[in-house]
Amino acid sequence: MAPSPTGIRIHNLCKAFPGAGGKNTPAAVNNINLTIEPGELFFLLGPSGCGKTTLLRMIAGFIEPTSGRVEFVHDSATTDITHLPPEQRNTGMVFQSYALWPHMTVAQNVAFGLDVRKLDGNEKVRRVKEALEAVQMAEYSERKPNQLSGGQQQRVALARAVVVRPSVLLLDEPLSNLDAKLRVELRTEIRRLCKRFGMTTLYVTHDQKEALSMADRIAILKRGEVVQVGGPQDLYRRPHNSFVASFLGETNFLKGQATAGTGSIRTSMLDWSVGSSLQGQSGEVTMSIRPEAIQLNAPTNQFSATITDRIYLGESLQLRLQAGDTTLTMAIPHPPEHGLQEGEAVRVGVAPEDVVIVDR
Repeated sequence: MAPSPTGIRIHNLCKAFPGAGGKNTPAAVNNINLTIEPGELFFLLGPSGCGKTTLLRMIAGFIEPTSGRVEFVHDSATTDITHLPPEQRNTGMVFQSYALWPHMTVAQNVAFGLDVRKLDGNEKVRRVKEALEAVQMAEYSERKPNQLSGGQQQRVALARAVVVRPSVLLLDEPLSNLDAKLRVELRTEIRRLCKRFGMTTLYVTHDQKEALSMADRIAILKRGEVVQVGGPQDLYRRPHNSFVASFLGETNFLKGQATAGTGSIRTSMLDWSVGSSLQGQSGEVTMSIRPEAIQLNAPTNQFSATITDRIYLGESLQLRLQAGDTTLTMAIPHPPEHGLQEGEAVRVGVAPEDVVIVDR
């Protein structure tokens, strides 16, 4: 039976590590507030050093916060777990390094958490079997970790985390040591597993595609602070600022002048019709336009350009366009077999809703 989902509430959480000679250093986690819903697959995404792993380890109980608090909400009851020992939090942790015991078999590794909890007999055997079947590793139960591939070891680490039926599963860059093909395969496996067992899951990564393809919601972190929270599509299509826009995939930035009452932004190329509300504002703004939003012969925000570079990527064709003094990147998802060569002139356009104001 799946555990009852547990929500997580993070209030004004801070962590500052002492510097050399006792000097003050910038906070690794700076006044973060987050609400993670029961059963949600929630991602912490950001560049190296942004504080995402520190935040995860404070929720796990491995790092003591400088200030603030962490609460688990279960069946309408709220428990402050800020200073609770890790073993009393009912969390499961999957590390980047797998952290399997080399002298134990796969089954013994998975059963370790159950042994600590003094569970034995038929129930332990049944739960180990169920967990290994869930990650498709039942046939390897008697092997040692050094007889497994990296992907198989990661599956065992997942089984060990879920076998104790945690109300909260914590994953710290679990796929970063695997090759690209295996990472893609395991993304679906991990999401399926989390939903099957009904676990609230907090997942740390710096891989944008991993987050976009798996998450229910994502928090983007920068220098210890949350800069935007939302669903994958909302974050990608409606970034609040240029950092979020550039971190979540490729984009084109254009600066222009907004004029109150016109609903458009003037650049040297053309006056852009935009989907974002200008709210009567005037002055310089920065627009974000995704490469795939630029389309051949689109009727709005249309302009002429010359193809200066062409990169065939199999599933898409990437073009570098020169329009006057402006350089843009365009992506065509289903490229034609002929045409669109370097030096060719094209007429392209962008729908207003795909022109997003990111900085005012």
